Amino acid sequence: MSHEKIETNVGWMAILIAIVISFGGIAEIVPLMYQAEAVKPLPGVKPYPALELAGRDVYVREGCYNCHSQMVRTLRHETERYGHYSLAGESVYDRPFQWGSKRTGPDLARVGGRYSDDWHRVHLMDPRAVVPVSNMPAYPWLAEAQVDPAVVARNMRALQRLGDPYTQEDLDGVAAAVAGKSEMDALIAYLQGLGKHAPKG
Repeated sequence: MSHEKIETNVGWMAILIAIVISFGGIAEIVPLMYQAEAVKPLPGVKPYPALELAGRDVYVREGCYNCHSQMVRTLRHETERYGHYSLAGESVYDRPFQWGSKRTGPDLARVGGRYSDDWHRVHLMDPRAVVPVSNMPAYPWLAEAQVDPAVVARNMRALQRLGDPYTQEDLDGVAAAVAGKSEMDALIAYLQGLGKHAPKG
């Protein structure tokens, strides 16, 4: 069949497009069936605790992933700056994952524990107070907005249905874990957890 016939026949074009897309899907899915490490969490990696999960939701809602990636590539200059390259087992419980590709700001995959909670708080309130050349916007409203325990519990139940091993005890403890916490507290808790289970070296 000639190229011109395919392009002028909508039926054939649709069938061939479906076949090509099917092959692409198979090429991405089949290798994962033979790579258990791609779906197995690293030692110590567990689903996000309630406050960190709330912070992750704030991170996604505010679009932080538009400027910050969370994936250290295997390139030498990246591993020297950020630490061990990212492994799939670190992101098993990320739905959706936050790897990203744009770095207007630095990669955050290993930011946990690098700065104090107070530093993060000042940085979120006024980024230029701690990084004078920063072009990051300020997020002062996060200090006022309170975390809603009902929303966090609902999100945990949804993730549980998707396979995250949350227990009933985890769900029952949500209210106590987020009581009196602001969205800024939650976001800081999420940032402080990033990279804490990464391989060293």
